[in-house]
Amino acid sequence: MMKIAVAGVGYVGLAQAVLLAQHNEVTAVTTTPAKAEKINSGAAPIVDKEISDFLANRSLKLKATTDSETAYRNAELIIIATPTDYDPERNLFNTSTVEAVLKLIAQVNPDALVVIKSTVPVGYTESIVGKFGCDRMLFSPEFLREGKALYDNLHPSRIVVGLPSASKATQQDAELFAQLLTSGAEDGNIPTLFTNSTEAEAIKLFANTYLAVRVSYFNELDTYCELNGLDTKQIIDGVCLDPRIGSHYNNPSFGYGGYCLPKDTKQLVANFGSIPNKIISASVAANDERKDHIARMILEKADGGVIGIYRLTMKAGSDNFRESSIRGVIARLKAAGARVVIFEPTINADSFEGTHVIADLDRFKEMSSVIVANRMESSLRDTADKVYTRDLYRRD
Repeated sequence: MMKIAVAGVGYVGLAQAVLLAQHNEVTAVTTTPAKAEKINSGAAPIVDKEISDFLANRSLKLKATTDSETAYRNAELIIIATPTDYDPERNLFNTSTVEAVLKLIAQVNPDALVVIKSTVPVGYTESIVGKFGCDRMLFSPEFLREGKALYDNLHPSRIVVGLPSASKATQQDAELFAQLLTSGAEDGNIPTLFTNSTEAEAIKLFANTYLAVRVSYFNELDTYCELNGLDTKQIIDGVCLDPRIGSHYNNPSFGYGGYCLPKDTKQLVANFGSIPNKIISASVAANDERKDHIARMILEKADGGVIGIYRLTMKAGSDNFRESSIRGVIARLKAAGARVVIFEPTINADSFEGTHVIADLDRFKEMSSVIVANRMESSLRDTADKVYTRDLYRRD
């Protein structure tokens, strides 16, 4: 049993903390007292079915705190899972939260094994080994879905652990961390890959960019069908019968969004720099074009009436609408002079980014000439004739 501290209680951090707290003493560190109180009371501060179930019903050696200094001082292993949003002005992830944690670790526990889980630019971990006084460092990318974060840790498709060449961490440290993840998972025989940290960072960015390309492909197929009066679903069903393509990750949407894909694709484009590329850059441009198309179709359907946006979240079972594609669509609708209202039950305010929020669903339905839903839900069935969606398969 190890003493572990996890910096950050978002999808990545809290899923890691819960996973590891089955067999280890884990302290989850947050800067928000309300989140710490929720976790300590057995409630999840984010929407995730498995995390909520484990916190409420499982025996976990987990506590949450805002006292980061004590948590890091007492830990043998410290996992950094703080947010690293993309900075468009610098063409880089903003890694300041990671560096703030590293500086504190260097002051209170410089010999601890540190694993960076936050997504970072290619070459980042190698460049900071020893910079802040932390020499035992690994990088391990996270592969999870919002709303399914713990599930994807319990049933991982793979584990990747990267070891910087300059790190004082050893191969045994890397194997130990992989074993910790494996021991918390419910599946056995999990494919595990040990690489250099820079290659591990690239794996994360290239994997997510491939997913973004796939999303964009099926979205462009749908745009073609919609403008030509073709049945998108029949065509996708036929295309995906090819086993080389498969029927996964093929449901059209208003564009890819969420926590990872938008920032990871932009970061990879920035990493390419002057290296020739077409597909990688096109994945970003195609996502913008898809939102342009969706906005045009909504304006046509609304015909001057009120446009109701049903949920800002990217998918069912999530409460996160950071970088949600619908927000880009809203911006385009408002720029065209449309009257827009939002129904989003997770917002406890009368407006969001200058757009009126309607708390009552029935009133929202009544006042909307068209209801825009990235993903169709049962609560919209009674007004299906008003709904504009490209959700063909009723799944993410």
